[in-house]
Amino acid sequence: MAAKILVVEDEKHLAEALAHNLRFEGYEATVVHDGEQALERLANEDFDLVVLDVMLPGISGFEVCQRLRDMGNRVPILFLTAKSSDADRLQGLRQGGDDYMTKPFLLEELVLRIKGILRRQEWFKTPVAERGVFRFGDSEINFRTFKAKGPHGEVELTEKECMLMKLLVELQGQVVSRELILERVWGYKYGSSSRTIDNFIVRLRRYFEPDPRRPRYIHSVRGVGYRFTPEGLPAQKS
Repeated sequence: MAAKILVVEDEKHLAEALAHNLRFEGYEATVVHDGEQALERLANEDFDLVVLDVMLPGISGFEVCQRLRDMGNRVPILFLTAKSSDADRLQGLRQGGDDYMTKPFLLEELVLRIKGILRRQEWFKTPVAERGVFRFGDSEINFRTFKAKGPHGEVELTEKECMLMKLLVELQGQVVSRELILERVWGYKYGSSSRTIDNFIVRLRRYFEPDPRRPRYIHSVRGVGYRFTPEGLPAQKS
């Protein structure tokens, strides 16, 4: 079955060009021209991915994304924007976007980015434990609901946090390189991506380590990446 993609773009010629190319690639593409229309369609119809312009009439693409995430809608979002600063790109990613492209862009690259997002989503859907729940120490993670419990209480993980933990769990006991993390969770290298991984690891330790400063489960391997050990190791300085 062809993946369904919603294109949200107020420049009508660009929107139709995008939709035409996506249909040529075998996707089912629908076009709307503002944020309110996007939210209405997404409330009543399931899509596999949204190509979302940031600068829209009425509510912005960032606000559309935020509303979707607040409602629990985790449809993958690829932002399009004329803004190229790192601050804008990181804002989109922090609000739950999956990728970010700056105008003008090559349609071929857009299609490759979309294929990458859909491929990562398909990987994420593969189960890692019975009923999607993985337990270790005093913690558990439900990869279907994004809800988790740790020594400090309950938490709802973001999609990227869940994807990173899934990768660590799948490769438990092995050193997971930064390059593999970027490829599997983010799909490509961007700006301060290496530092971004560090920040995500810090958050995961806060959720699941009894003492985040002396981790027992998620360890750094200097110059390479990280190792997850579900049975726990003697506490080490992070």
